[in-house]
Amino acid sequence: MTTASSAASTRRDFLFVATGAAAAVGGLATVWPLVSQMNPNASTIAAGAPIEVDLTPIASGQDIKVFWRGKPIYIMNRTKKQVEEARAVPVSSLPDPATDQSRVKDGHDQWLVVIGICTHLGCIPIAHEGNYDGFFCPCHGSQYDSSGRIRQGPAPANLAVPPYQFVSDSKIQIG
Repeated sequence: MTTASSAASTRRDFLFVATGAAAAVGGLATVWPLVSQMNPNASTIAAGAPIEVDLTPIASGQDIKVFWRGKPIYIMNRTKKQVEEARAVPVSSLPDPATDQSRVKDGHDQWLVVIGICTHLGCIPIAHEGNYDGFFCPCHGSQYDSSGRIRQGPAPANLAVPPYQFVSDSKIQIG
């Protein structure tokens, strides 16, 4: 008799455990989509989330292009000559007057960060081209200097500077 009752209780215990496990899995399967739908969409995060960019691989005189909020961002490590030339330009001679110092962060004068969209018709200019060693928009001939300021052509304004900050000496956060 003891063998039959212990065997029956073992089967009963197994059924309770199996039923409980099935209920737990079913409960999680039901709750998971409800919780995950409360997270923001990946495209929403990508559209406005700040990005960090490591500046160490960018040599002096080079630039890189990254994308933030679907816009091309040029990050240029300007040479000492480019910085001096940009600062030597009389601000009054510029179509959209702005000093070089107002377009870069203090202490990081060699780093220029601009949105790479021409202010004329929204084309993407080419870096290190044109008469001013800055940016050249081949569509309509707008030329920007090494500070992203409009110098020649139909563009009405300078290349925009996105919101950014230096996280460390070798890393920036855009956005």
